[in-house]
Amino acid sequence: MKEVRESAKKLMKNFCRICPRCDGRACAGEVPGMGGLGTGSSFKANIEALDRLKFNMRLIHDVVEPDTKINLLGIDMALPLLAAPIGGVSFNMGGGITEEAYIKAIINGCKAKGIIGCTGDGVPEFIHKSGFEAIKNADGHGIPFIKPWEDEELFQKINLAKESGCSIIGMDIDAAGLITLRKMGRPVSPKNLDKLKEIIKKIKTVNKTGNIIKFILKGIMTPDEAELAVQAGVDAVVVSNHGGRVLDFTKGVADILESVADRVKGKITILADGGVRTGGDILKLLALGADAALIGRPFAVAAVGGLKNGVESYIDAIHSELKQTMVLTGTKSVKSVSRLIIAR
Repeated sequence: MKEVRESAKKLMKNFCRICPRCDGRACAGEVPGMGGLGTGSSFKANIEALDRLKFNMRLIHDVVEPDTKINLLGIDMALPLLAAPIGGVSFNMGGGITEEAYIKAIINGCKAKGIIGCTGDGVPEFIHKSGFEAIKNADGHGIPFIKPWEDEELFQKINLAKESGCSIIGMDIDAAGLITLRKMGRPVSPKNLDKLKEIIKKIKTVNKTGNIIKFILKGIMTPDEAELAVQAGVDAVVVSNHGGRVLDFTKGVADILESVADRVKGKITILADGGVRTGGDILKLLALGADAALIGRPFAVAAVGGLKNGVESYIDAIHSELKQTMVLTGTKSVKSVSRLIIAR
């Protein structure tokens, strides 16, 4: 990983500093780029919320080989981790590699290590096209995320996503405030409950393997909107503030997650992202009620700096950290993480 990070530092120069710890301080306001919007407070809040959580260390137990495997919406996974949807290598990451090479590294690296990668969306068109093609070439092993476009573009992209052979489609509704897209003639917008139901109805059709396509809604930051997502018929939500890139001064995801889980746990699958940097961070989110976590920027660094091998090395490192933290907290399985591992 040291070699991967050094390579990424050269290729992402002036776009990402490859800080020893990716915490949003050095890149505040750098959007486009890898930073958080405005003061960067929402990006930093994600890190700080996780940092405030401390573990109760326990070692009088028999957990030696913890079980990190889960089944997520019908997909067997080696650990509860997804690569978050990120696109726009040319304007966010320096253009040191092509969009096609980047997303191919994410999708194939994740598949090789038994997890799943997500693809992004945006302007120009090669962002979503590269993602759909990578998923198709990986036999449908990937989750395409589509921005909350207005009807014509939205439904067109849903149909294109289905052609990739995927079993899950996501929407990052937290991108609804990207005014720059509207200025470019490609408007995104919030969706009310009726519109969300209409979108889900169009998505939940039979895919190439004969299964109903599932739907993930990313960008939930309050318990009441999590309940609305349940009413709409989503299969999973991602508690997320879009990495702090769309609204300044939100709370950190780890400050919100427990209240969301208290409201909808058991009704839908709960995912969370925002500031996750270690295997220990994943375990913290699981203890607060998530079923799995997403990581964004560090996956981008791994893919740019080392392509598929870089992504695989990064997943190996996170997996080792997760297992170590499980042993040191007496956690036998990621499917049943006790809140008692967190010191109150």
